Amino acid sequence: MKQLVAAIAFALTSAMAWAAHPTVEMKTSLGTIVIELYEDKAPKTVENFVQYVQEGFFNGTVFHRVVPGFVVQGGGFDKSDNQKPTRAPITNEAANGLKNARGTLSMARTMDPNSATSQFFINVVDNAMLDFRDPSPRGIGYAVFGKVVSGMEVVDKMTTIERRPKPYAPDGSPVTPIVIESAKLLPAAK
Repeated sequence: MKQLVAAIAFALTSAMAWAAHPTVEMKTSLGTIVIELYEDKAPKTVENFVQYVQEGFFNGTVFHRVVPGFVVQGGGFDKSDNQKPTRAPITNEAANGLKNARGTLSMARTMDPNSATSQFFINVVDNAMLDFRDPSPRGIGYAVFGKVVSGMEVVDKMTTIERRPKPYAPDGSPVTPIVIESAKLLPAAK
C-alpha cells in the first residue's frame, strides 16, 4: 500500500511539474521581476519570448518607454539608445482570451498587428482598450502572454523615475536607464 501511495504521489508531482507554466526571472537595475508565461494561451508568443531569453538578447536592454498609469516597455534598445536587431515578426495572438490587466505582459508592435518581435510591455493598470475586440486592425489588440508573479513593486518603482521624451518614446524614457541586467528561464517547479 505504501508503494502505491508513493507511486501516486510521484505521478501527481511529476504531472504538476509538467503542468507548470514557464517562468522567467528578470533582474533589472531596480530589482528582480518574476514572470509566469502562458504558453497554453499564446504558444508562438511565449516560444518567441523564451528564445530571446535563452539567447541572452534581453541582457543589457532597457525599459525605454515608461508611462505612469499605463505601461512600462522594454526589450528593444540597449543602454546607448541603439535598437537591437531582431528576428522576424510573429503572428498576433491577442484573441486568446487574456486581458491587459495590471501586471500582465503583452507584445509591443507597430500599427501592423503582426509586427511584434522582441519588445514587450508590462501593464501598470488595467488597460481594457488594449484587449482583443475583433480581428480588424483597430480591434485586434495586443497579445497578452504572461504575468508578473513577483516584483510588481519594481515595476511600480519604474513609473516614478524621472523621464524625458525621445523620438521613439515620446511618452517618456528614463533619464537614468532602467537596465535589464539578466533574464533567465527558471527550472520547472518540482
